[in-house]
Amino acid sequence: MKAMIRTLTRLLRARFQRAQKPRRFPTARDMYQIREAMLSAMNDCESSGADRLRQRLYQARAPQELWLLRNDIYQLVSQRHSQSEAAQRINALMPVFEGWVDAKQLLRIK
Repeated sequence: MKAMIRTLTRLLRARFQRAQKPRRFPTARDMYQIREAMLSAMNDCESSGADRLRQRLYQARAPQELWLLRNDIYQLVSQRHSQSEAAQRINALMPVFEGWVDAKQLLRIK
């Protein structure tokens, strides 16, 4: 019984270790490209809220932090234009985040 548990444990560890990708660390250029794409999505939004959001985008230190700010961009754009316009802009950001956030999180807004 113990041998079977050890074998199963070893097989499961091997399976999950292969499934995990090595973690990438963003370069300054990576962060610049992601940040610029997000700023572009809200470039025609002018307000104190938009200015605060831009500041938060500049302060983000990881792609995951930027990913979490997309909802704020959605809200800003939907107030300025419409929800469908906001959804289009947020969906257009998805390719920029591929490889930086879990693929399960990369869902299109309908």
